[in-house]
Amino acid sequence: MSADSSIAVTAYALSDATKARFDAEVAKYPADQAQSAVMACLAIVQQEEGWVSNAAEATIARHLGMPVMAVHEVTTFYNMYNQKPVGRFKLNVCTNLPCQLRGGQHALDHLCSKLGVKPYGTTDDKAFTVQPSECLGACADAPVMLVNDRHMCSFMSLEKLDQLVGSLRTAEAV
Repeated sequence: MSADSSIAVTAYALSDATKARFDAEVAKYPADQAQSAVMACLAIVQQEEGWVSNAAEATIARHLGMPVMAVHEVTTFYNMYNQKPVGRFKLNVCTNLPCQLRGGQHALDHLCSKLGVKPYGTTDDKAFTVQPSECLGACADAPVMLVNDRHMCSFMSLEKLDQLVGSLRTAEAV
């Protein structure tokens, strides 16, 4: 357990390649501002591991010279960082008010029912994780969702949701 946090951690070793990627991000900031690279380092870990563990947070904190809790606060503030393993396809459905008014909750409920999971759940085959999301910044296109934190899908009718799940299942099989 870290002296500056109540988060229990195990070891997380940085590969030389990951350390080099961290160092490249840190180099973008003044020498006394290494902590400014925290989001980039979290993204690197997630890209490599699929999620950010408490152990990875502690390693990032040591690398950047900041408290573990400060890294954990960033991880938990942004829903783009997975705090546990997720399915191959993470489906974030906006449930903020503009999307709610245009079917966002209905879209989330439909996906959960179709895939047999509750919100934040992952299918048994580890293909899909479905979760509600705060505003994705595309209110005029509501309801919207984000696939794997990268691909925005707009005007997601139930039919479009079904088509998306079908095409992702096909991609999973390849």
